[in-house]
Amino acid sequence: MQLKYKTKPKAILLLEDGKVFEGKAAGKIGTTTGEICFNTGMTGYQEIFTDPSYYGQIVVMNNVHVGNYGIEASEIESDSIKISGMICKKFNDGFSRKRAQQSLEDYFLNDGVVAISDVDTRAIVRYIRDKGAMNCIISSENMDIDSLKAQLAKVPKMEGLELSSKVSTTKTYEFGDSTSSYKVAVLDYGVKKNILRCLTERGCFLKVFPMKTSKEDILAFNPDGIMLANGPGDPGVMKDEIAIVKSLVETGIPIFGICLGHQLLAESQGISTYKLHAGHRGINHPVKNIITGKCEITSQNHGFTINVDDIAKNPEIEITHVNLNDETIEGIRIKNKPVFSVQYHPESCPGPLDSRYLFDDFVTNIKTVKNKKPAIA
Repeated sequence: MQLKYKTKPKAILLLEDGKVFEGKAAGKIGTTTGEICFNTGMTGYQEIFTDPSYYGQIVVMNNVHVGNYGIEASEIESDSIKISGMICKKFNDGFSRKRAQQSLEDYFLNDGVVAISDVDTRAIVRYIRDKGAMNCIISSENMDIDSLKAQLAKVPKMEGLELSSKVSTTKTYEFGDSTSSYKVAVLDYGVKKNILRCLTERGCFLKVFPMKTSKEDILAFNPDGIMLANGPGDPGVMKDEIAIVKSLVETGIPIFGICLGHQLLAESQGISTYKLHAGHRGINHPVKNIITGKCEITSQNHGFTINVDDIAKNPEIEITHVNLNDETIEGIRIKNKPVFSVQYHPESCPGPLDSRYLFDDFVTNIKTVKNKKPAIA
């Protein structure tokens, strides 16, 4: 057990529309900007903070206490913290889990993350739900509101912003056992580690490609399946990636898209995307599987979604999953092709395990297509 107590300096949270919240500094003393969003999960803060899909965002944590169980190395989802900043009610300097190696405070300090605590997170979330997502700035070094407003005015809006290139791998790498039954090419738009683990656990050997990889280089791996990973930013502006996804769909190779990968698949089939009012982020979002009639509790993190009206114009697209809170589309598949995608996170880090079956469905598609291929004499 490690416990710390110290006096913290003042910090300010300023929203784009001029709303101000005062609290105390956590993590690095400094200033940070990004789009404000909120996560409703009670646990899993370490996985949330290291999820590349949060790049460019400042996250409000709804649970009262953050940091109480510390940091454990096996629970990270990427190579570093990806959030731009964090907002919480109570920030625990110490921790009380034996497996933890360090405190959240030290983790933030090591990665240079600016955060604010001791604010009314319920009031902030209610405000965002009413006004919608917007840019914000946190500062524990500059208390001048006019100066912060001027700095915030220069921050680009999330709509129209391509961010995957900030978090995608720059070099191709392999993951898993090369003697596995199946080969899967992973297009990394900001992939989470547990997506890779879920695939290798099902007998897949992976080659992870940078987001700008050409179709030819991907097919040179001779993959049995293709994973379109999650990631941050506006999918509508990723024209090159959309074109590559479209060409990959035409190969007939089984494809599975998650989150941003789902949105890029939709865009490749003429289905537009748009920004949600406040986004979906948490580990308790109810989704109905239209095919089976069953419901599942899902882990989600996205600010964009696909247009249901465009789906109606494409007879080749079938809706497979629907959000029971707001009826937005959570999953699609292409008829007569082994291609499907979901808006949420079946790898469930953090989150419930209800949706892990989707990885099994993907591997089943791979097996089916592979067994149909004629044997080479």
